[in-house]
Amino acid sequence: MNNKSKSYIRKIIYIILIIIAVLSIIYIIKYFYDFYISKKQTNLLNEVTISEQTNFAIENNLQEPINQSTKPERILKLEELKKQNSEIIGWVEIENTDINYPVLQAKDNDFYMNHNYKGEYSSAGAIFLDKDYNWDIPSSNLLIYGHNMKNSTMFQNLLKYNSIDFYKEHPIIRFTTLQEDADYEIVGAFYSKVYFKTDKNVFKYYQFVNAQNEEEYNSFIQNVKNSSLYDTGIDAKYGDQLITLSTCSYHTADGRFVVVGRKK
Repeated sequence: MNNKSKSYIRKIIYIILIIIAVLSIIYIIKYFYDFYISKKQTNLLNEVTISEQTNFAIENNLQEPINQSTKPERILKLEELKKQNSEIIGWVEIENTDINYPVLQAKDNDFYMNHNYKGEYSSAGAIFLDKDYNWDIPSSNLLIYGHNMKNSTMFQNLLKYNSIDFYKEHPIIRFTTLQEDADYEIVGAFYSKVYFKTDKNVFKYYQFVNAQNEEEYNSFIQNVKNSSLYDTGIDAKYGDQLITLSTCSYHTADGRFVVVGRKK
């Protein structure tokens, strides 16, 4: 190989290394930007304080500020947040984890994939309830989605439920609406995926929002228990309100990790 060829190859390698370095820098910047945005979103939620509720009451000439003793603090926070976005319908929390977010519901399941709870663009998106949940019934299953973010925000902590020890330390999902502050006992946690429409005899958990009858409800619960990585000892009977938290998992193509709970 002559010197001219060697020089050409070195030049190509140099260019490739520069491209790799630039892409690495872009990735690192994006990672920390997403982390900053997610943390900023969490901090903004925690800034909804009782003093802000008092100021709101004074500014609107109310006789007295909202009485904290008559409602749980979480419901008061939710009322304040709902003034910023009417599509905020609840708040989900798993104690001592990073899961502590408002839950939104839109007319489709796409918008909050890349918009935060204020409706602003965000690659982290927001935690959102399936569009088909009907509050007038109400539906049988609160099917809630959230991204699996590498910086441990949104629903990334759900994947820790692959360990029974983690479950034992975090057996409760807390879900708050304007009407109630409720606890849900975990029935099961399992890996799944989004199947093709043509796939038969598979558990498409994401299609279950409202049970048409007792048989359909019981079938869903049985599939959850059969799919679960461990036995929690918690069962559910027809009529019990359910909650299902779903996030992406990379164990397979279009993988998902799912945690299902029953209202206490």
